[in-house]
Formats: sequence, structure tokens, C-alpha cells
Amino acid sequence: MTYHVNIVGGGLAGSEAALDLADRGIAVSLWEMRPERRTPVHHTGGLAELVCSNSLKSTKPDSAAGLLKEELAALGSPLMEEALATAVAAGGALAVDRTLFSRAVTERVEAHPLIEVVRREATDIAALARGADAVVLASGPLTSDGLSSALMALTGRDALAFYDAAAPVVMADSIDRERVFRQSRYEDASAGGDYLNAPFSREEYERFVDELLCAERVIAKDFESRELFQACQPIEEIARAGRDAPRFGALKPVGLTDPRTGRRPWAALQLRAEDACGQSYNLVGFQTNLTFPEQRRVFRLIPGLEQAEFARYGVMHRNTFLDAPRLLDDHGRLVSDEARTLGAPIYVAGQLGGTEGYCEAIRSGLHVALAVTADLRGRVLPPLPPDTVWGALLAYATDPATTDYQPMHVNFGILRPLDPPVRNKRERYGAYARRASEALDGYRIALEAAGLMAP
Repeated sequence: MTYHVNIVGGGLAGSEAALDLADRGIAVSLWEMRPERRTPVHHTGGLAELVCSNSLKSTKPDSAAGLLKEELAALGSPLMEEALATAVAAGGALAVDRTLFSRAVTERVEAHPLIEVVRREATDIAALARGADAVVLASGPLTSDGLSSALMALTGRDALAFYDAAAPVVMADSIDRERVFRQSRYEDASAGGDYLNAPFSREEYERFVDELLCAERVIAKDFESRELFQACQPIEEIARAGRDAPRFGALKPVGLTDPRTGRRPWAALQLRAEDACGQSYNLVGFQTNLTFPEQRRVFRLIPGLEQAEFARYGVMHRNTFLDAPRLLDDHGRLVSDEARTLGAPIYVAGQLGGTEGYCEAIRSGLHVALAVTADLRGRVLPPLPPDTVWGALLAYATDPATTDYQPMHVNFGILRPLDPPVRNKRERYGAYARRASEALDGYRIALEAAGLMAP
């Protein structure tokens, strides 16, 4: 039996899913509105066009980004093949000639006998579902208004976000526990609490605000700043409104007592656990438009974060994405009641599903292709090991206990802690890598046994 899948979006996730499914004998219609309808950031009508950096991040085997590339290569990702074929010198990172990469992916997709490229905007999800055995939405962070409206009808208006305002996240073991203290506001310090607190003296606060105000910011495009700055003020913009404004907002010290002095600090940053295991912490209220190097420099002026290692830098940009923990299952299927009434299951891949990063988008497309293949052919998709970096990210992004969800990329802060713990960072990352590789080997064997590995 020949199955047919409609895929919306010819970016990294959509192109990967299309090639993966077609290579498994499933016919695909890939809907891409460019060049008929352009976006504010794309320059061509090519598939898999990289609109920001041309870097796909580190290839080091003991890094989360490197482990993600290992997964893609081991599972036969077509886009990873093209990335390696169009690579340019970039030290320890994988970077590509973006023109050659997009051209190679476009030619590969258009030449595949089971893929039809439809150069038209898709806005009617119900019609797509009626005309196929499954639908994959991979329309990316700049999903058109028409498709966004259709998606809101299936998920509810509050379940779809149109901007990404994520505060930085730091690794727990890089926080100086001699400086920070655990306490919730107005609770006795001896009782502990849900937050870590980084206390500022007046002098430390003044220096921090000085550097915050002069730090280099990302130049936001007009379509970004119109929405973002009305909805969520960056910490540097709050400080620009008045030097004391942060300590009456995100840095307010009320209800806290520094155990080193026995007094309320002049200001205090609260850090909240980002994951259930307490491997990483979120800088509460620190949405920012600073460049990544400036975040590293300025936020390390916060007492207790002098040696902070960032699992995620803060970002503020246009980014349409779903509330994945409440709307997606571990196959990437949309689980709303409205979606279940359609004639075919709806899957979501790429940044629309709440992940962040180029390789994450590719891996998302591959994962959804595996899930669609298994579901259509009545096979059981082996559970994704949470000790792989993609498995850890998928578990985080689809965990109903994850609240105030913001898009995330792979990082060691969301992995299950090692048992026993390893204190040395280099040794710990090596242990994570070995554990992830062993889990990936087992996953490949399970996929082969289920008949789901690409031919």
C-alpha cells in the first residue's frame, strides 16, 4: 500500500522529513510558500535555507551539539550528509556554504520520484488532512498568519506563542554556592526554599547596571521589535528606564535575608531550577537582547555567577511555537481534541514544535518521519532513550510538568544526572558522551528490529 503525507514547510525539518519518508517508500507533497510569498528573513526560494549563521555548532564528541550530530549520522540523516558534503573550514564546528547546502538539498528533494514540491501557501489544515494519510507541520518560526490562525483553531489561542523571550540558563555546578543561598521569599532561610538567590551589595549592583547599560545589544529587525518589546521588556531596557528599576523588579530583594550578613541584600537575582534534577538554573526575569558574548561578560558580574557556564543564552525574537508539553506526544503528534477530529493525524516538527537550533530541527524532522512511518505501517516505534541528547530534549519538551515552556536546544543541563556524580567537568562530559553513545547503539538495534531504519 502506498501512503501519502502532506508536509508544510521546506526548511530544515520539513526537508529532512520529506526525504526520510520518501526513502522509506512513502509519497510526500512538500508545501513551501516561497518564492510566491516571501518572509522578512529569507532571500531565496531554496529549500533548507539558513537565514542566520552558517554554523551547525560543535563537532566535539564530548559536547551536546557533537552528540546530536552523531545521532543524525548514525540514523542516516540526508541533510547531515549534505551538510558534510558542503562543509567549510570552521575549526571544531560544522559550518556549511549556505548557498551550496540549500542548492544540494533542493536538488535532492526535487529529484526524488516520491516527492512533489508544491510552491503555494498552505493555510487549511483540515483540507491537508483530508487529502493525505498524515500531515506534518514544519513551517518554522515565521509561520504565516493564515496557517497560524488554522493552528490556533486546533490548539487554542493561548497554546501558540509568537515570540521567544527566554532568559539565560546556567549549569548548576558552575554556581558559587558560597555566595548564593537557597530561600523562598519571606521564608526562614534555614527551611531552604525553591530558589537560589544571588545577593548584590550596593557597589556590586551599581557596577552591574553600568555594564548592563553599555553592553552591546542584538539589532532587532522591525518585525521583531514591534511585538517583543510590547510584550516582554528586556532587563537592559528596564535598567534604561531607571538605575533602580531592576531592583524593584527582577532583582528585588524583599523577603530575603543573606545568611552571610543577616540582612536583606541591596538587590538579589533569583535562580529557579530549569529541570527536575536541578542540573541547570534559569535567571528569573532576565529576558535580554544582549549579544551572547555580552551576556557571558555582564551576567558573570552577578555575585555567585563569576564562573557561570551557560546551558542556554537569553534570546528575544519572533518565533511561532506551540506549548509542546501540553500539545505534543513523544511521537510529535498533536493531541488536542480538535486535532483528533480531522481525517489524519497531525505531527509537528522543527521550531514550531518548540525546539531551538539547526541540527535540532533536522533531528526533529527525522524523528517525526520515523514516527509517521511506524504509525502508518502499524509498527511500534522504539522508545527514544532519554540518555541520548535528542531523547533528553524530547522528554523535556513533552513533559506536562514543564511549565512556562520556552524553546530549548540540546544541552547537558537537561540530561539525567550521572550516578555516581562526576565532579570534574571534562570527565563528566566524557561520561555523558559514552552513556549517550551506548544508548544510541541500543536504539539503532531496536529500529532495525522494527524495520524502521532507512534503506
